[in-house]
Amino acid sequence: MINEVIADAEDRMLKAEESLRADLRTIRTGRASPALVERINVDYYSMPTPLQQLAAISVPEAQTLVIRPYSPADIASIEKAIAKSDLGLTPNNDGQQIRLTIPALTEERRRELTKTVNRRSEEARVAVRNIRRDANNTLKDLLKSKDISEDDERRAQDDIQKLTDRYIGEVDKAFADKEKDLMAV
Repeated sequence: MINEVIADAEDRMLKAEESLRADLRTIRTGRASPALVERINVDYYSMPTPLQQLAAISVPEAQTLVIRPYSPADIASIEKAIAKSDLGLTPNNDGQQIRLTIPALTEERRRELTKTVNRRSEEARVAVRNIRRDANNTLKDLLKSKDISEDDERRAQDDIQKLTDRYIGEVDKAFADKEKDLMAV
């Protein structure tokens, strides 16, 4: 029982960390990356569809993204979705593909993005702590129902705290890496 509680907590903490890393990949740093646009939802026959399912995304140069729709008829809807996104990029199309030029970030914009990264990292830390709280509550319930002893509960809480510390450290590392990436000129 205790092992199941700990394994569940670890799995959920890992997912919270992976979610943060995926979220941070979508924040632009002045360099072109397919992750910037992969998750943009395009209105495809009245269904929101991720861009990566409708087009091939490549990076021919450090500051340029090229999006080649599998069907040229989708260019207009892809352009519209990119324009509506919060990326602040202007798509240019030549009838076959869409080019996005990633401008260099200003100092002010870098600071704004750092604040956004910090906020999202704090949300991930809170998620990890909530998972710890849920696991500890489950252990207390097991203790009340006399399924485990007080010593077992204490050891399990210590193990869960070690997991929490490890995943908070991973979140902090992801934040530091992204902040360093953002502030590099």
